[in-house]
Amino acid sequence: MKNLLVAILCVIGISSVNGQKFTDIDKSVMDASYYPSDAPFRSFAKTPEAKAAAEPKIKVIYSRPLAKGRKVFGELLEFGKPWRVGANESTEIIFMTDVEFGGKAIKAGRYSLIAIPQKDSWTIYLNSELDGWGDYSYKPELDLASVKASTQNSKETIEALSIAMYEKSKNVVHLKIGWDNTIVEVPITLK
Repeated sequence: MKNLLVAILCVIGISSVNGQKFTDIDKSVMDASYYPSDAPFRSFAKTPEAKAAAEPKIKVIYSRPLAKGRKVFGELLEFGKPWRVGANESTEIIFMTDVEFGGKAIKAGRYSLIAIPQKDSWTIYLNSELDGWGDYSYKPELDLASVKASTQNSKETIEALSIAMYEKSKNVVHLKIGWDNTIVEVPITLK
């Protein structure tokens, strides 16, 4: 009986050790972009007003694939096909306040971003499907709103997919996506 108990404890111990393994570092590192961009550093603000001004309004969580000398748009990513705006898990955008996206009122909350790139424009969809891998879980019937945006050429190659946000005009934030030689900007109005 004692040997059986020791054997069971050993199996449980080995199972527990294997369950505690860390995964390897992913080739496409996960990152976050905030609006305002200094939101993660608001605790260093010198005044209550500066701290309040740095409260996050929008956060994007995405993985950053690398171009690695490949032509990204039109080859690696086919034109006209849904793309998760990143790598690995679907890219998510979190609105901490109500917004307007593509002319539609959107409540504060978590959403996924899907893009359908074309040569001269992209359509960016705000979708209610969450916690997916890639664009495999993308269901067009769950699209809440969309924005069609013209592409711009970047003077320099952007090696890693990059997302930034900035205030274009009062209460209008531009979500800027850049990779390889392509940049797209999508307006989001804060309510």
